[in-house]
Amino acid sequence: MIELNYKEFGQGDPVIILHGLFGTLDNWKTMATRLAEDYMVFIIDQRNHGKSPHTDEFSYQLLAEDLREFMEANWMYKARIIGHSMGGKTAMRFALDNPDMVEQLVVVDIAPQKNERGHDQIFNAMLSLDIANLENRKQADAALLKNIPDFGVRQFLLKNLARNPEGGFRWKMNLSVLHEKYEEILVAIDSEETLDAPTLFLNGGSSGYVTDHHLDGIKKRFPNFEQKTIEGAGHWVHAEAPDQFLSIVRAFFSS
Repeated sequence: MIELNYKEFGQGDPVIILHGLFGTLDNWKTMATRLAEDYMVFIIDQRNHGKSPHTDEFSYQLLAEDLREFMEANWMYKARIIGHSMGGKTAMRFALDNPDMVEQLVVVDIAPQKNERGHDQIFNAMLSLDIANLENRKQADAALLKNIPDFGVRQFLLKNLARNPEGGFRWKMNLSVLHEKYEEILVAIDSEETLDAPTLFLNGGSSGYVTDHHLDGIKKRFPNFEQKTIEGAGHWVHAEAPDQFLSIVRAFFSS
């Protein structure tokens, strides 16, 4: 068992939020504090991310087991679970393996099907960065700009930089293992089991991660599902349209 880093907000029925690839629990802090008006909300760093343990192994089976052990260690035997992107696949894997532990499931901008490679340029840019000799984040941003023109993506990635006491920086994530296990992150979430609990697939209309041809695969494993799309939002739906996102999730939880 590994001890996941987490933060807890509010009181009431438990809600657990799982971040995506290269993310940390802090990506969801604002949303967690707003949901905490009605629920006890846990945001966690998944293994090899943030302040959670770094290991050489990485798969959705392991991430789902980490979640189950986290819940049991915190005396939770049923919860509402929100998972974004990679975290959404963790949530789906967990839900299909442990259906009795899921009150409701929210999968944010991801489908159970296998994903195409799309992060090679990001990996290459980060791996080529000489972070041990960086003087400041501005220098890191300038170096990443050559391969990652999107300002928002760069700022998201730079949140993973931590300053070393002796100088220079380090990545909070286990970058080498995430790169090595990248194919494991892309795999389909397949199972002979289904989840009967109410499930919401909440997508960004400008994202492209979930399309109509994914619906048969969703329906096969999550028959009690509904789909909502926030038009104009991209992959980081919760950050780009927080009020709409929160309104839809609140309505789903109370339905």
